[in-house]
Order: sequence, then C-alpha cells, then structure tokens
Amino acid sequence: MGLKLQLVRDGHVIFEVPISITEWSKENLENEMRSIEEEFQRFSKIFDALSNETRIRIMRRFLMEEDASVRFADLMQDLDLNPKIVWENLGKLSRCGFLVKTGRGRYRCSEFGQRAFMLMGLALRRLLESIEEIEEI
Repeated sequence: MGLKLQLVRDGHVIFEVPISITEWSKENLENEMRSIEEEFQRFSKIFDALSNETRIRIMRRFLMEEDASVRFADLMQDLDLNPKIVWENLGKLSRCGFLVKTGRGRYRCSEFGQRAFMLMGLALRRLLESIEEIEEI
C-alpha cells in the first residue's frame, strides 16, 4: 500500500513524502537517512523539547493565548509551577526556537514554534492513529 504524507497550501501540494519504505528508491532512502544523521542535533533539540509534560503544558498555554505573549509570572500561576521549573523549561523551549523573549519577563511563541508544535504534537498524533487503524484493517 502506497501511503504518502502531503503538505498542501491553498490547494497546492508543497511537498509529499512516501511513508511506506517500498515507495522509496534505495538511493533516495539512503540520502534521506544520511540527512537525518547530519541533522541529528537539530532534531534532538526539538524532540527533547516536546518530550516533557511541563513543556507541552507551557506550549499549550502559549498557543491558547489571544495576544500571543505570556508573562513569566502568569505561567507560574496558571500552571502552578515554581520559578525554577518555569525558567528551565522556558530556556529549553527558547533554545530550540519555539519561544522568543519579547521583553522583561514576557515570552511569545515563534512562528516556527507554532508550526513545529502543531506538526510534532497534533499532526504526528493523528498520523500515528491513522497508521494504527490501517494496520488493524
């Protein structure tokens, strides 16, 4: 079965990726695997940032905020976290590019952070559910 993942903008396919190994030529698959190895540090930072429940809660708080910026003190209060935990997790999310400090004690979610979180969090979850359903059929 030839499964593909497509990214579409305004009805136009920007790119598509086969997610069945049989759909890849050996050369293309080797090139993709080599690229993953070369970009390991970048992927590692993103996966690490999203592998923690507190950081997921922080990102959710940013994405649900209407004015797009959140004060450090509000994160502590709203998520019932101590300052050290908030500081460490904001730092990790900032280092991987998900958050940007906008002023004294204020942060906002970057465009990259919004898209990466949506892709890695929501889209990946739904994609995995779909693959599991297909395997059950």
